[in-house]
Amino acid sequence: SPRHRVTASLLLIMFLLVVTSCRKSAERSNVRPNTLADVPAERLAYSFTADVDAPPVAQDNKETKLKPIQDDFDSHRKDDRLLRTVVSPDGQRALALYDTGDTQEGEFRVDMYAADGRFLRNITPPELSGAFPATASWSPDGKSFAFIGRKSLTKPTPPEMIPEVRATPSGTVTPMPTQTVAPNFAPVPVFDTEQIYISDRDGFQLRPLTTRNGLIYFYLAWSPDSHALSALACPENEWDAREREHKLPAGRPRLIEVDGRERLLDDGLTDAGPVWSPDSSKIATGFEENVKIYDAVSTTPTQAEIPLRDALLSASAAYDEKSLQSKKSNENSSGKGDQNKSAPAQSSSATPVSFNPIVRLNWSEDKTLYIETAYIRIYANEPVNTFQRWHRLSLTRQAGNQEAGAGSR
Repeated sequence: SPRHRVTASLLLIMFLLVVTSCRKSAERSNVRPNTLADVPAERLAYSFTADVDAPPVAQDNKETKLKPIQDDFDSHRKDDRLLRTVVSPDGQRALALYDTGDTQEGEFRVDMYAADGRFLRNITPPELSGAFPATASWSPDGKSFAFIGRKSLTKPTPPEMIPEVRATPSGTVTPMPTQTVAPNFAPVPVFDTEQIYISDRDGFQLRPLTTRNGLIYFYLAWSPDSHALSALACPENEWDAREREHKLPAGRPRLIEVDGRERLLDDGLTDAGPVWSPDSSKIATGFEENVKIYDAVSTTPTQAEIPLRDALLSASAAYDEKSLQSKKSNENSSGKGDQNKSAPAQSSSATPVSFNPIVRLNWSEDKTLYIETAYIRIYANEPVNTFQRWHRLSLTRQAGNQEAGAGSR
């Protein structure tokens, strides 16, 4: 009947739609993502390569102070000492970090300059001082800048009093304050411990991004897309304990949105500053001999741990053996080989002398994460840095059980 024919046609159409949908779904499931942004941290696989050349952007470069700004300090601000200039991404303006004759050791103040050396405005109010000058930085999009600051330990100098003749009923001379052009700062909260401060590019909307009094924030890094910062922070007592042991400061890694929302990434201490993946989707940091990677933008974030102790031990043993053979070869060529014949060989069970923790990471390429191992101690404010070695992690998506995968948590 016509009704049966219509029903049969509808069933056929529905069957074809279901088959087509299943086929498309299967095709989508077989498509591997082109970037790591689509791969949860817990689904990452890796391969390890030891002792590689340092990535180009990791080469240590001495930062120069912008000459026009230095000239202005030399000519008009001889009581102030320029510490550092931080140029905006568009090259139009710069932050000038400086100390005065009154600032305490470790403190600095911030002014805004045009790149041609014209003073624009003061940024830090008298009650706020900057800390950790190396962390002051612009967001990659140039719309904001951030630095670390705390309640100033320096009391503002009152205006100088000079005699000025003013008519009074008694005819006496009354000292009056010198007129100043000091800016009227908007109220900015300050704290007893170091917090992260953020402002718009013009410096008019300075505000604390973190407000956890008692925690010391000492490291920050902008995400490449400027949506957030990674940071390290620790309580004062942990800071003091590390300082007594001549160790680098160590803190717990955090993800901080520009609206102030903060997420503790891990409860473990690390002295390796967290780094962002180039697409801003992930954050990585090192814990002694392990690397951890965290999802930064997912609504259901995951994290993964890459254990590297065994790989680093093997690589360090090979590195030490190569160094020893090179030393022997040099001694033999110089005729000093007989002097060390009686020297005992290092026990095979001993820890290689070049085996050291992860101290720095570099993630400038999408699927390549570089890690640096080294021995670092701080003596009299001067770092002792030895056995600096770079290694490479090549990251991919896990494919079943055929690849080395990061451990999920």
